[in-house]
Amino acid sequence: MRFDVVVVGAGPAGIAASVTSAREGRRVALVDDNLAAGGQIWRSGEALPRNAQKWIAALRSSEVLHLRGLQVFDHPAAGVILAERGEDCVALRYSKLILATGARELFLPFPGWTLPNVFGAGGLDAMARGGLPVAGKRVVVAGTGPLLLAVAAHLAARGAKIVAICEQAPLRRVVAFAGRMLKQPGKLLQGVGYGWGVRSKIHFSCWPVAAYGKTAIESVTLRKGKKQWTVFCDFLGCGFHLVPNTELAQLIGCQIDEGFVATDELQQTSVENVLCAGEPTGIGGVEMALIEGQIAGLAAVGAVEEARRLARRRRKMLGFVSALRKAYALDPELRRLAAENTIVCRCEDVAHGALREHRCWRDAKLQTRCGMGPCQGRVCGAATEFLFGWRADGVRPPVFPALVSSLAGANFVSGNSSEA
Repeated sequence: MRFDVVVVGAGPAGIAASVTSAREGRRVALVDDNLAAGGQIWRSGEALPRNAQKWIAALRSSEVLHLRGLQVFDHPAAGVILAERGEDCVALRYSKLILATGARELFLPFPGWTLPNVFGAGGLDAMARGGLPVAGKRVVVAGTGPLLLAVAAHLAARGAKIVAICEQAPLRRVVAFAGRMLKQPGKLLQGVGYGWGVRSKIHFSCWPVAAYGKTAIESVTLRKGKKQWTVFCDFLGCGFHLVPNTELAQLIGCQIDEGFVATDELQQTSVENVLCAGEPTGIGGVEMALIEGQIAGLAAVGAVEEARRLARRRRKMLGFVSALRKAYALDPELRRLAAENTIVCRCEDVAHGALREHRCWRDAKLQTRCGMGPCQGRVCGAATEFLFGWRADGVRPPVFPALVSSLAGANFVSGNSSEA
């Protein structure tokens, strides 16, 4: 099936892009591997913020063809992407392609991080929203960034006992960042609200150094400067920033700068007719993603002047993105967390000691199979980039594991319901 615009990713940026394009009378498809729109930040079944409700309602009432449960795995030629749902393969042809593939959490290995009930911070939040019982459970939330406080507040609202919040950034940098937020009182009040909801002490310049337990985590040792102490817990949520999902963009041939997809002010990438919006272009949060999605949606259908007006608003928000990155920059000491036998590549059981002797990502893959498991380096790749300074040197299809039959050919999409 052919579309004027195909949008990959149904988070805030993808929803904004698809709805905006469809308003201009174009035939638009929104493709996502989840069954519900909203991405990781606007999850189905939750009491969503008013802004989220507005955009999701706009999607439902639009003429956008929402293709659910489809995972894009290849871009075999200009103007076509392949996606898979179960045993069915789908070919989607487009005039314009908008990538809004979001981001994932960065995990840094430390002894015990592979124990059951050790999650990414956002992952633990998502599991709790999906029904994981946390009421009465002792939870440690650790890592970096404003996400930690939001996760702790969400878990506390579900009855969890937050025994510690560990922010690796020093207090002085976080205070300086909060001072900048005085210019954006809405964000500052939101953060204060999260803190009030948790009422748990926040430890700055602090991080987990080891987790312990027999069949699941039972305790975690925390470090702050030269001081170490152990707390008992039932869950540990640990996340050190977000990693943009740029694999599909790289496969298509888009230019990548400092780990992000390079775009112009209209969200156009270096590849003709391919645009990108949201976290793959820079970690900027929901508001930035919505603005970029609208810019991309307008630019894709030729509404350039309106897109440029929004682009001016986006430029004013870039200072916040820069300040966020500076405030929560990772402490180099975190590179010392992993011990010799600490697993770094969980898919292939490759330990830190086996990787340290190699000079680059490709060498490590060839000699140890690091990054060659089902996640295709999405976890260990980002970790080894921080630990050793390695960069993945290429992406080949499929960008996700796919059936041989899907690689051999594709069926065309059928149906025209916006709720497909």
